[in-house]
Amino acid sequence: MTFNVRIVQAVAGFACLAVAATACTSRVAGTASPAPSAGPSPSATYADVFAGLNACQVLDQLTAGQGFNPGENKSRRNECGATKPDFGAYGLALDPVQGLREFAETTEGVVETSVNGRAALQAPIPLGGCAIVIEVGEHARAMVQVSLISGPRDPQACVDAQALAEKLEPLLPKVR
Repeated sequence: MTFNVRIVQAVAGFACLAVAATACTSRVAGTASPAPSAGPSPSATYADVFAGLNACQVLDQLTAGQGFNPGENKSRRNECGATKPDFGAYGLALDPVQGLREFAETTEGVVETSVNGRAALQAPIPLGGCAIVIEVGEHARAMVQVSLISGPRDPQACVDAQALAEKLEPLLPKVR
């Protein structure tokens, strides 16, 4: 497969994982919807532990000097992806609302691990690659994703994801 096809697969994989790991709504533009409930929303219930941290800036810092293109955020969420020609793609998502429990409940193939002493989970990315999710609080997590052009089941993706997660962890808020 060509590099461009692999990059498209990597980006699609990150998008699929992001969708699978987050909640969605069925709201359609132009249709009536009920008024918001008087109760607090999940995002209002928990303070954004990542306030001031931009996923693209952090990912660019982690990949500086390694030949990656600048990170691109393709959604309103604090998520970013960066590609490197003839290598693959790295992704970073900072989620202030969902913790490890939610990731484990919605993802197949999850195994427990740790990153610099913090609780973490590792799982394959549906279209190839590896994701590691680091606990930042009961209701917050940071997720790194690695997809390599060498193949969808290349075990090096998890080795690289662990290394990226270990570089990321000291930059994350210490919340208990």
